[in-house]
Amino acid sequence: MGLISFITGSDNRRNVKKLSARAEQVLALEGKFSGMTDDELRGMTEQFKKRYSENFETLDDLLPEAFAVVREAGKRVLNMQHFKVQIMGGIALHQGRIAEMRTGEGKTLVSTLPAYLNALTGRGVHVVTVNDYLARRDAEWMGKIHRFLGLTVGVAISGMKPDEKRAAYNCDITYGTNNEFGFDYLRDNMVVRRADMVQRDLAFAIIDEVDSILIDEARTPLIISGKGGKSSEMYSRANRFARRLVRDEDYEVDEKKRAINLTENGIAKAETYFDVENLADIENTELYHYINNALKANFIMHRDQDYIVNDGEVVIVDEFTGRLMIGRRYNDGLHQAIEAKENVRIQSENKTLATITFQNYFRLYDKLSGMTGTAKTEENEFRSIYKLDVVTIPTNLPIQRVDENDLLFTGVAGKTRAIVEDIKECYDRGQPVLVGTTNVEKSEELSKILRREKIPHNVLNAKNHAKEAAIIAQAGRLHQVTIATNMAGRGTDIMLGGNAEFMAKEKLLKDGFEEADIDLAASVFPAETDEVKKARELYNQYLQEFKKEVAAEKEKVIAFGGLRIIGTERHESRRIDNQLRGRAGRQGDMGSSIFYLSAEDDVLRLWGERLKKVMSMFKVDEDTPLSAKILSRQIENAQRNIEGRNFSVRKSVLEYDNVMNKQREIIYAERGKVLKGMPMHDEILKILRDRCDSTVDAYTDPKVDYDEWDAEGLNKEVERKFMPGVAEFFDEDKLKNYTLDELKDMLYQAVNDAYQAKIDEAKEHGVDFEEIERYVMLRVVDQKWMDHIDNMDALRSGIGLKAYGQQDPVIAYQQEGFEMFDEMINNIHDDVTVMLMHANVEYPPAPPKQETELIENHGDGERQVKEPDVTPKSKQIGRNDACPCGSGKKYKNCCGKDL
Repeated sequence: MGLISFITGSDNRRNVKKLSARAEQVLALEGKFSGMTDDELRGMTEQFKKRYSENFETLDDLLPEAFAVVREAGKRVLNMQHFKVQIMGGIALHQGRIAEMRTGEGKTLVSTLPAYLNALTGRGVHVVTVNDYLARRDAEWMGKIHRFLGLTVGVAISGMKPDEKRAAYNCDITYGTNNEFGFDYLRDNMVVRRADMVQRDLAFAIIDEVDSILIDEARTPLIISGKGGKSSEMYSRANRFARRLVRDEDYEVDEKKRAINLTENGIAKAETYFDVENLADIENTELYHYINNALKANFIMHRDQDYIVNDGEVVIVDEFTGRLMIGRRYNDGLHQAIEAKENVRIQSENKTLATITFQNYFRLYDKLSGMTGTAKTEENEFRSIYKLDVVTIPTNLPIQRVDENDLLFTGVAGKTRAIVEDIKECYDRGQPVLVGTTNVEKSEELSKILRREKIPHNVLNAKNHAKEAAIIAQAGRLHQVTIATNMAGRGTDIMLGGNAEFMAKEKLLKDGFEEADIDLAASVFPAETDEVKKARELYNQYLQEFKKEVAAEKEKVIAFGGLRIIGTERHESRRIDNQLRGRAGRQGDMGSSIFYLSAEDDVLRLWGERLKKVMSMFKVDEDTPLSAKILSRQIENAQRNIEGRNFSVRKSVLEYDNVMNKQREIIYAERGKVLKGMPMHDEILKILRDRCDSTVDAYTDPKVDYDEWDAEGLNKEVERKFMPGVAEFFDEDKLKNYTLDELKDMLYQAVNDAYQAKIDEAKEHGVDFEEIERYVMLRVVDQKWMDHIDNMDALRSGIGLKAYGQQDPVIAYQQEGFEMFDEMINNIHDDVTVMLMHANVEYPPAPPKQETELIENHGDGERQVKEPDVTPKSKQIGRNDACPCGSGKKYKNCCGKDL
């Protein structure tokens, strides 16, 4: 180990040493709990809860025993007992840190330890995964341990009803996806009744694939959108214009920044095409926005790389995981511009109703932790943004994978031939191969070549992600060749020789069983139907048979060198490359990895300037590779440059969102008070007082005589805001004879009296006016907040121009943003005032009268209407009973209200 590596690794060694000592305490308790019965072991949960709540023991005090209990439960329920290194990882998670553990080290099992311990507080634990499949799988699989120990487990995924979600969040431990947790938070802050909220307070989160969620997805905010205006024909016009332009002549592209701009020649063409005099004029800002989006769509965004077209819809492809991002759309009109480019239906523009970044959402948790196989390279970002440090946990068994030096070719053609030859050699001898590509297009190009070479293979990319788990599960079998886009967060281990459980399930499918029955057969849930019982019996039989077959095949695969990883080019992020490499060599397995590169690859072409100089020194043909450690170091330097740029982008996103986040916290906190039932009446009176004072101030001036005041404007404003139909509240006599403070008091007293009259009238009709106040306040706040989000987006779009005036755009955004926020608060107060003072409450109709009894008065011939006696003779009516008059209201609010 080099001196620098030794010094920089000293912190981690100290952390690992402490974790190791703590883990030994857990292991020492194995004998204590292994002798307990199931009921005794389960009873420890209530004991822990009691010791935490009544004896003032901390979670750290309970940790050794609690972890030992979970370890024993894992052995009994799943036949999986935590290794020492897994206990160390669990301790790191409980401490609110990131545990970096290699692929195959059992991170899913590790999470059960801190989840159980922190659930003892009763505040709830969220286990965050990257997709619905993993959330459901882990809730069922790992949930067996928690349920055995008496805890409740729920799962929160898309498509659930609010009642189901609420029940899931009320569980001790809730599994779900990062998207759904974030969206539920936003939705909870849009409801008008507290009963409609689904989440509890955010106490503790364990994030699986933490680097993917907190870093890769940090640039994309969560947005809840409503239908906005109709899509403009301008998207199509701008697209037709963009297609006519010539690169470098009409527009310039900065591929490193993924930015594009018109040249002077391009601007002249735009002015001619759209018949405008000056494209830079402020009235042409919107037109320029359409043009810029059309340029990005045509020359920056690439089909089968950034997105795919599926059934006439443009679907975003996650650049880090290669998965389809169903339901997600590029914002600010870019998605519509791509739809125009691809000649599919241009969908309606959306209006943002609520938004938050993952960075600010997850920082809402009281304690945060995460686990992944690759985080150390991004530790600076985790520390600066999330205050999380990274602990690298040792592997359970020594790593035997051989990581070969990169092979560098001068061109793509030579590189491709070498890749195909490597795959062919592996296939011929039976060694399984996993080939990693960076996007859909390149995986399909390689697939075509392999088909020509008659090499059977599977392709896993955004177009066939539905078979993801099945393909990956069998990628370690003899003669298996698998081509996959980025391997981040696939969630399924590649086992040498194959996966017996998947094989047993496949056999049941061929036998004609339904998938739902097969899932139940493979679970621990009771078999309630004869079909499931039959499937379970066969499943267990097939599982034992396939385990023998897999064990024999594994020995052959190991003899051939284990799983071979082939990278077709380097990704921008070293973490993604490390994730691909980490698929081989799990739990001490044999394996090897290599990356084939060319000088034409995007990373080297854009960022490897020094590498090109090194290559130019060697005169080699396109089929002769260069391979040396110095080349690999240069490639890592290029990746570090990109990572630094991406960190700057994410930091910039956060700096801007922090401004919105402070405002969001204020708005959501106030909404929360209203939803929790805080009386709004006193707050409304303060608003009325403030509006009365500000209205008088706006049209008067203490420095001049009253006859110079805008009396007409003042009276019109009073009528508009407070007193509809009162044309002249302030006559000349009042303005002449009273001070400004007296005028303000006079106006407020009149407004207060009118408002109180509305409240009294409502009470007479049995209407709770406080509910009206709460509803009006929430609705006005929501509408103004949505408008404010749009205004802040517009401000941010143009704030970059401040840099030309030597002003920090972020500081300018912060200053102007808070001025806009103050203006929004004033507008909220104005609208609340106007709505409440102008409100005409429609009360329910008066109770229908009972059929009347006609009584003849002898002598004068008059008829008298007699009201029925509503008090029954045989039974006394309760105040909360339905009124017998038939109105449908309670007796105390109807005929019995005056009794």
